Amino acid sequence: MDQPSIGTSPDLPRTWIDSDRPLARAVGRPVQQFMGIEASGGIVLVAAAVVAMVWANSPWQASYVTVFHTHLNVDLGSFHYNETLVHFINDGLMALFFFVVGLEIKREWVAGELRDRRAAILPAVAALGGMIVPALIYLAFNAGGAGADGWGIPMATDIAFALGVVALLGSRVPSPLKIFLLTLAIVDDIGAIIVIAVFYTDDFAGRWLLGAGLVILAVMAARRAKVRYHVVYVVLGAALWFCILESGVHATIAGVIMGLLTPAIATLSDDDAQIVVDELEDRDDLTAADVHRVSILISEAVPLTERLEHLLHPWTSYLIVPVFALANAGIVVTSHGLTNPSSITLGVIVGLVVGKTVGVSLFSWLAVKLRLGVLPEGVRFIQLVGIAMLAGIGFTVSLFVSSLAFDFGSELRDAKIGILLASMVAAIAGSVMLILTADPDAADDGPPPPDPSPPAVP
Repeated sequence: MDQPSIGTSPDLPRTWIDSDRPLARAVGRPVQQFMGIEASGGIVLVAAAVVAMVWANSPWQASYVTVFHTHLNVDLGSFHYNETLVHFINDGLMALFFFVVGLEIKREWVAGELRDRRAAILPAVAALGGMIVPALIYLAFNAGGAGADGWGIPMATDIAFALGVVALLGSRVPSPLKIFLLTLAIVDDIGAIIVIAVFYTDDFAGRWLLGAGLVILAVMAARRAKVRYHVVYVVLGAALWFCILESGVHATIAGVIMGLLTPAIATLSDDDAQIVVDELEDRDDLTAADVHRVSILISEAVPLTERLEHLLHPWTSYLIVPVFALANAGIVVTSHGLTNPSSITLGVIVGLVVGKTVGVSLFSWLAVKLRLGVLPEGVRFIQLVGIAMLAGIGFTVSLFVSSLAFDFGSELRDAKIGILLASMVAAIAGSVMLILTADPDAADDGPPPPDPSPPAVP
């Protein structure tokens, strides 16, 4: 007697997220996996930041400076690279982080929440408010002063940290509100990328920008020719990173561009993949080579964006971003700095804690009143205010922008102190608000169960 396929036994319960419904496949499972990784990655991120702070304020603080300011020298012909380890982490390793961000944006734009433009309007407008208001508040403290260049610091939301807090709150935060936060953070990432590329860039070198444009055309040509050999794209990505590095634009933008150029539509349909499986089902002469060939073919039924995100996300969440935090969060804290905060520190704290809350909440309210968007199903506005508070967790991208805005010195130290304090306050305040406003009678059981009626006969 034929054995049922794994997971298809009638005795095993099947949830909506495990079903074969298009929405579950295209949105539900990818979002579930993405949020799961971000939640645990956020814990590792916080742990790395704590280690950096303890290390930088311990009797061994000199070793912290020695390690991360060690110079790396690379000479290849006319190419000469001589930067500190922290610069290598910020310029090189973080390009992979922004590559995953680009993949995430592309996936959401093609097959996720951003595909439904009307559903994306509310979090997009909210994200816009969450960038404009904090920047204005920061400038109110620092316009015309030495810290004026840091206006982009409080604009960012740390998606890993924020989703980690939401995950710890569990069923107190309904699923539609989690999706709202995820979409808001993605739009926020887009804004941060634009700010970095346009406003935090050195002098442009036109010939290198032209070279970057030619590499982009080469990537597009390879896509059009359906080149599947990943090494080709790795080489082109490295060339793009180098060209952008030399052009004066921050090199991490290369990661975003490569992510956005990655195909987000599967080259093999589900029906074609099933045909391949059916052809092999009754064969008794299968070899390991046959199985390997077919497995590669069937993998084409999964979009490349999803495959790469699945491959790289653990590396960025558990290694690259924590290493970045370890290298950048080590701030020497003094009692004078805490009791007499500078205008930079105050601008960052008020911008992230107050600016994000006011900006996201106010712009969301205006969008609803003007009927540009609607609140997520089952979500009350007061709960959205709690999410707005969590958006004040700037951390990773805020630290990144601070390293672009200021050279090493008191301004950078003051900005980092503000980021760490603001992120901690925003996490606590947002959590308290979401706990107090949670509906005690509405358990978050996830999406609705699948329709029990039998499928229609084609």
